[in-house]
Amino acid sequence: MKKALDVLVILVGALLVAVGFNMFLIPHQLLSGGVSGFAMIIGYFTNFNIGFLYLLFNLPLMIWGLVSIGRRFIMISVASVILTVWLMQVIPTSYVAQEPILGAVFGGVLIGIGSGITLRIGGSSGGFDIVGLILTRKFDFPLGTILSSMNGVVIVALGYFKHNWDLALFSMLAIYISGKVVDTIHIRHVKVTAFIVTKQKDELINELLSLPRGVTLVKTEGAYTKQQHDMLMTVITRYELVELKRIIKQIDPKAFVNIVETVGVVGEFRKLK
Repeated sequence: MKKALDVLVILVGALLVAVGFNMFLIPHQLLSGGVSGFAMIIGYFTNFNIGFLYLLFNLPLMIWGLVSIGRRFIMISVASVILTVWLMQVIPTSYVAQEPILGAVFGGVLIGIGSGITLRIGGSSGGFDIVGLILTRKFDFPLGTILSSMNGVVIVALGYFKHNWDLALFSMLAIYISGKVVDTIHIRHVKVTAFIVTKQKDELINELLSLPRGVTLVKTEGAYTKQQHDMLMTVITRYELVELKRIIKQIDPKAFVNIVETVGVVGEFRKLK
């Protein structure tokens, strides 16, 4: 049942992204963020098939992810990218909204929903989400700033070479809306702290240490019951949140888990070797 639901989510996510591309952004020659933005701008200037360019640019990232991350995340991402590219060949590239600003707004919303629900089940719609997971597992990396800068370069290039700065501004709007929708569906903050009160301490610790993060064990006592408990604390990135929830649900479904936003981390973020 769970696998069937995951397949349905992947399909719906890919459909929403493909519709957002083909019926809202591409007809107005607007850009999405990340790898799809690079594929679009090259497609606009060369008339190459944007869907195939999107697949081509994602291939090395998916191979890198398969080596660095593991099978489940990448398999979901591969399925999402392939379905998106196939649907882009099926769905006609035609106007739904005549006004570019409406294309930017509704295209951004659809792409954000499609990407967000795919992230919720532990995969991605490809592109820089894969880079994000790899880099944030290894470094406390200012990924958002870097990716925003790269998107900015592509957007400026679009406005400059097309001699139409309205397209660049509408593209910025689409990327901003898409990012906000993804954050709303998935999680808003790059880092979170999880406090886990559990009776399966040893099993959970063994699994959590497979993540590249440290785990702190705290002895606690229930104020009402006066019973002794174990609480595990760990700081993770948003890309690892789905995997953390999966581990907890598998080992101790009755664990009490409190997940809070983390404004900043001082000191060693990765697991101490």
